[in-house]
Amino acid sequence: MSEYTGYVGKSLEFLKTNQVSVGDSVKILADITYSGIIMPRYEHGDDKHIVLKLKSGYNIGLEITKIEKIEKNPSLEKIIEKNERVEKDKALPNILLLSTGGTIASKIDYRTGAVTPILTAEELNSSVPELAKIANIDTKVLFSEYSENIMPEHWLKIAETIKEYSKSEYSGIIIAHGTDTMHYTSSYLSFSLSGFPIPIALVGSQRSSDRASSDAALNLIGATKFLTECKTNGIYVVMHQDENDETIACHIGTRVRKNHTSKRGAFQTVGDDPAFLIVNNEIYKNMKEDFFTTTEFKPKIKINEKVALVKYHPGYNPSLLKNIIDSNYKAIIFEGTGLGHIGKNMYSVVKIANEKGIFMGMTSQCIDGRVRMTVYESGRDLLDLGIIPLENMIPEVALVKAMWVTGNTENLDEIKEIMLNRIASEFSI
Repeated sequence: MSEYTGYVGKSLEFLKTNQVSVGDSVKILADITYSGIIMPRYEHGDDKHIVLKLKSGYNIGLEITKIEKIEKNPSLEKIIEKNERVEKDKALPNILLLSTGGTIASKIDYRTGAVTPILTAEELNSSVPELAKIANIDTKVLFSEYSENIMPEHWLKIAETIKEYSKSEYSGIIIAHGTDTMHYTSSYLSFSLSGFPIPIALVGSQRSSDRASSDAALNLIGATKFLTECKTNGIYVVMHQDENDETIACHIGTRVRKNHTSKRGAFQTVGDDPAFLIVNNEIYKNMKEDFFTTTEFKPKIKINEKVALVKYHPGYNPSLLKNIIDSNYKAIIFEGTGLGHIGKNMYSVVKIANEKGIFMGMTSQCIDGRVRMTVYESGRDLLDLGIIPLENMIPEVALVKAMWVTGNTENLDEIKEIMLNRIASEFSI
């Protein structure tokens, strides 16, 4: 990293003139006195501000024309991390942590204030020492990607890696994952690894570990405790239940979605309570039945990306759907209105898709409730045109399931049968 990363023009000249650079601890006199670490800038930022990381962990931008004085703070000694070797406790269960990116398993670089990935068991133990009292953690880095960059090819790599541990002595597997697309990954793993003999928890963090309000450590501790004590299997998303630090929620991987951009309790089970809750270190089971334990483990790790999720809206141009059909897509998932409807201007193109043998499934834009296409005439018309109602399946989950199904079979009758077969609690009875 350059000592002036992201700084250009006037802000670069300001740092050089005052003989400070990225990573320096400084005291700044402006409207008030600030102390913190000079942070790198976003490369496309302006040249009128510098970025300072405060002791609270938050970053602020300071306009250089309003800074009266800036000086290095000699009173702050450089922090050197000591990653002591972790000795395994034979009395504790073993957990495997797979890192894919995100901020959940990360540490602070005290020179720059930046967040960097935790790569080893020693680093993890240093960052979250409470884990060593719960389980022995082995770590493996699969890749390091922002959540929005996780693609179906990454799902395949995660699934193939996990498959190799189906007969291991691990009590469970944690997948450290960015939050924005975590429920897509949990859905794919739920289908491709259905019946996996030990529980798998996808864990993320809404707020990075350099912030005072970070949920990273508590989510990781909660997931580890859950995996070692829950006595179940299946795929779960483990995150804060709400804004307080007392409750961690364990959501079924196909019944969860991210419903808030920034709250720590962003993830919610749709249409029900979370499968498990961890309240003040006690685990409470909410599931009415064990959905996963009776399924024989027969991994099917294939995928077909030629599946479209079409969010219908007033004014939707049917030619867009025609382009999908002409692009040889194998399935179309509609996110329709209400009980499962799309406008009659779509009917002629839907008919073409049906004649070409493209699977078409209907979900609802409503957050909760079940598709019911027999209530109104328009719904019955769509049924006649070959659209299959997908109960209360979440649209994103239906998309992922259709990718998985069409990756495993090209037979339309089999696709319909599997899409309506409840494999991993993707719709409720």
